[in-house]
Amino acid sequence: MCREFEIEVEDDVIRRMAFGFAGGIGNTGAVCGAVAGAVMAIGLKLGRADTMDEGLRRLAVPQEFRRRFEAEMEEITCRGLTGADLSTEEGREQYMSSDIPQRVCFPAVGAAYRLVVDLLKEAS
Repeated sequence: MCREFEIEVEDDVIRRMAFGFAGGIGNTGAVCGAVAGAVMAIGLKLGRADTMDEGLRRLAVPQEFRRRFEAEMEEITCRGLTGADLSTEEGREQYMSSDIPQRVCFPAVGAAYRLVVDLLKEAS
């Protein structure tokens, strides 16, 4: 996304910042890391607003992202998407020995990326 929108950021910085979102914020099953990363990407591109009115207009973009992601994936939490409790050893083993990453996580990342790019193009 940074290349697509010509945003200068060291790749390592983004990877390090996003690491804690894995498994729905540290394997707790909360908000999907792809969703959290998408919202971070929106903020990186749009930035903070100078006025309340502009801020509300900019916040419409992550609101619409969430609406579209949830409409497509039916859920925004890691646990809801995967059905796995990654906070337990049993849940992690279930996840790792299944097709959940290919069937759920990769499509979620792809959907998040596509939706963010579409929304940012629409917002331009």
